[in-house]
Amino acid sequence: MNPGGLAAVGTPRQPSKRRVPVSQPGMADPHQLFDDTSSAQSRGYGAQRVPGGLGYPAASASPQGAFLADPVSNMAMAYGSSLAAQGKELVDKNIDRFIPVTKLKYYFAVDTMYVGKKLGLLVFPYLHQDWEVQYQQDTPVAPRFDVNAPDLYIPAMAFITYVLVAGLALGTQDRFSPDLLGLQASSALAWLTVEVLAILLSLYLITVNTDLSTIDLVAFLGYKYVGMIGGVLMGLVFGKIGYYLVLGWCCVSIFVFMIRTLRLKILAEAAAEGIPVRGARNQLRMYLTMAVAAAQPLLMYWLTFHLVR
Repeated sequence: MNPGGLAAVGTPRQPSKRRVPVSQPGMADPHQLFDDTSSAQSRGYGAQRVPGGLGYPAASASPQGAFLADPVSNMAMAYGSSLAAQGKELVDKNIDRFIPVTKLKYYFAVDTMYVGKKLGLLVFPYLHQDWEVQYQQDTPVAPRFDVNAPDLYIPAMAFITYVLVAGLALGTQDRFSPDLLGLQASSALAWLTVEVLAILLSLYLITVNTDLSTIDLVAFLGYKYVGMIGGVLMGLVFGKIGYYLVLGWCCVSIFVFMIRTLRLKILAEAAAEGIPVRGARNQLRMYLTMAVAAAQPLLMYWLTFHLVR
C-alpha cells in the first residue's frame, strides 16, 4: 500500500490556507467592487500633502495675510500711521501750551545731594550767604547744580508726606476717616491756590516786571510743608511742647528763607535799573515780600494745630 495513502486515512486533512494578497498603501481593497473616490474629492485634485501633516492638505493663507499683501491695504496703513503721527504732534503742542512739560522737567532735575542741601537750607537758612541763582547763557542751571534754584520735587513729596502724617495723627487720636483726610488734603491745596493767585494779582497791581513765574511761586510756597511735617511728628512724639518748639523754629526759618529769596526776584528790576530801594514803588514791593513771608508761618500753624492734641 501506498504510505501516503495510510497517512491520508489516519490523519485528518487540514484545510488548505489561501494566501490573500496584501493591498499596498494607496491601492483599493481587492474585494471592493468600486473605488472610493470620496476622499480624493474631499482633498481635491492636485492637493499636496504636508510632511508630517497626517495626510491633510496644507492650510490656505489667512485672510489677514491676504489683506496685508494687497497694495491698497498697505497704502491705507501708511496713511493711517501718518495721521496718527500728526495727531500725536498736535496733542503734544496743545498740552505744552497749557501745561509746560518741558519746563516741568527742569524743576524735577534733582539728585540726592541737592535734596539734602535744600532741606538743610530750609531748616538753617541763617548759615547761607550767597542766595543768587546761577545762570548759564541766560538760562538758570538745573537745581541739582544750584541749591538756590527752585524745584518741585521737594514740595510735591512734602505735600504727600504731610497728608500721610496727618492721617497718622488722626488715627492715633481715633479720629481718622477718609472724608476727613480728603478734607485735609483739599484744604492745603486750596490755600496754596489762593496764595498763588493773590501774589500774581498783587504783582499785576503794582506793575512789577519780574522773572518770577507761577511754577516758581508754587515751588517757594510749597517748601512750608517741610516744617509742617516736622512740627506734627514732634507733636506726636513729645506732645504740645515738642510741636510748638519745632514748628516755631521752622516758622522763623521759612520766614527768613522767603525774605532772602523773594527779594531777589521781586526787586530784580529795581536793582537792575539802579532805582533806590527806599522809593515809594519799591516800598510796595518790600511790603509784598514781607506779606508773603509772614503768611507762611500763619498757614503752617493753621493747617497743623488741630492734628496735635
